[in-house]
Formats: sequence, structure tokens, C-alpha cells
Amino acid sequence: MTQTEAAVLGTTAGTATIEQAVRRKHPWRWVAAGVVLVLLALLVQLLITDPNFQWGTVAAYLRAESIIKGLGTTLMLTVIAMSIGIVLGVILAVCRLSKNPLLRWVSSAYIWFFRGTPTLIQLIFFYNLSALLPHLSFGIPFGPVLFSVSTNSVITPLLAAILGLGLNEGAYMAEIIRGGLLSVDPGQREAAESLGMSGFRIFRRVILPQAMRFIIPPTGNQVISMVKGTSLVSVIALSDLLYSAQAIYNRTFETIPLLIVACIWYLAVTSVLYVGQHFVERHFGRSVRVSTGYWNFLRIRPRPAAPELGTADKEVL
Repeated sequence: MTQTEAAVLGTTAGTATIEQAVRRKHPWRWVAAGVVLVLLALLVQLLITDPNFQWGTVAAYLRAESIIKGLGTTLMLTVIAMSIGIVLGVILAVCRLSKNPLLRWVSSAYIWFFRGTPTLIQLIFFYNLSALLPHLSFGIPFGPVLFSVSTNSVITPLLAAILGLGLNEGAYMAEIIRGGLLSVDPGQREAAESLGMSGFRIFRRVILPQAMRFIIPPTGNQVISMVKGTSLVSVIALSDLLYSAQAIYNRTFETIPLLIVACIWYLAVTSVLYVGQHFVERHFGRSVRVSTGYWNFLRIRPRPAAPELGTADKEVL
């Protein structure tokens, strides 16, 4: 009789103790770990021994002036586009939940269009808006024009990038915020209304704080996606991080090292945002105890929780 069978029989007889418990074997975990370690070793060998990576060139351009300026443009676009997206998303989410059918239809049509067309096409469209509207005019419909300006003088590559990224992000944020608002129990609103609170105060003091726990995680993912999505503006000749790297390797033909430089900076920024997202989630999730942490993915075997003592154990103690 094996030790495991004896433990099972002892448990059945009601005489088993903690010392007799046997941890379950997981041989395939060790096999998978071995395969992963072999692949990791091959990757490290490739990174070290392949001279085509040109790590010296990577180090030389990592803090180049044009790369740092491009990084600043990327961060600026991320902040502006996400700010526009969040504000627009709140407005669209409230409109979609409104009892006014016109507001619901307009907001739904906006979300349908911007979520259904690629971001790259939207960027190119705004960049070439002058082909459709040579002049931007404001006036009375079918009447005199009060104000007119050349489209090319207004729609610069920077403004086209802000419009393309911000308006597109607003459609996605609207659905995220709407989902968060719908996660709040309707009884919360009814209780607040019974206390005589106004609709805006109910939204600001009751609904939104509870919805933030469901809004923050996908919003953090959208911010990280926005950092990477700004690389699309390189097609409209805006000097972001990727465009700055492309401008250098088009001149020096050092394509791989410059792409590695861009990847390093993107990874650095997104890693910082990932850590910040963790702390923001923990702040808004204080009412729910979840044993998750930023470094939990490094833990091979989670620490088991201490078993609760039964009534008989408490009497013995």
C-alpha cells in the first residue's frame, strides 16, 4: 500500500492527521518548466551571440536627441488623446443611457462608426481633410458665411493625429464607462433619489465611485494601448518615437538597432503605466479584498491560505 492510499484510507476512517497528507505530484509542470528554460536559454544565446543586433549602436542611439523628442511627442499625444477620449466617453455613455431616443441614436451611431473603421484610415482621412473641405467655414445655413479659414492652415499633422486618436478613443471609452455604470445596482440610485439627491449629485457621489472599480482596469489597458497606438501617426509624418527612429535608419540603414531602441522605450513607458494601473486599481478596489499584486506573475506556487480552525480545534486550544 502506497503512502497516498494509506492517507486516503486514514481519511475515510476519520483518523487522518495533517502530517499524513501528501502533496499531489505534478510531473508535467516540471516538463513544461524544462521546455521553457531551454527556449529561454536559446533566446539569451541568440541575443548575446548574434552580432546583427548591434547592441553598441542601440546604446548610442538610446538617448539621442531626436529619439527623446519623439518620445516626448508620443507621451504628449497619449495624454491629450486619452483626455479627449475619457471626456467624450463620459458624454457618450450618459447619452446612451439617456431616456431621450435622439441622444441614444446619435451616440450609438458615433460609436458604431468610430469602432467600425480602422484608426489608421481615420488618421489619413483627417490629414487629407483639405481634399474634401478646402476651407472650413462657419455661418448661417444656406446664407452668408461669417468666418472662413483654409483647412491646410488648421489641420496640421499634430491636430490630425489628436483628432484621429482622440475621437476614436472616445468611442471605446464610452462602452467601457457605460459597462461600469450598468454594473452598479439600480437600487443605489433609487435609495439616493429617496433621500432627495439631484441626478447630477447621484451620478457624482453614488454611481460613479462604485463604477470606478469596473472602469479603471480596462481604462488602464486603453492607456497602454494608446501609447503603442501613437506609432500609427508616423504615416502622416508626425515626429513621434517610431517616426524619429525611422528617420535615423533611413539615413544610416541600421534598421534593427533603431527598432530595438523604439521597443525599449515603448516597454519602459508601458511598464511604468502597468505599475501605476496596479496601484490605482488597488485604491478603488479597497472594498473588495483580492490577493493580486504586480509581482504575482513571478510566484510559481501561490502561498496557501491558513486553514480555519474548527470548533473542536478551538476547544483543544
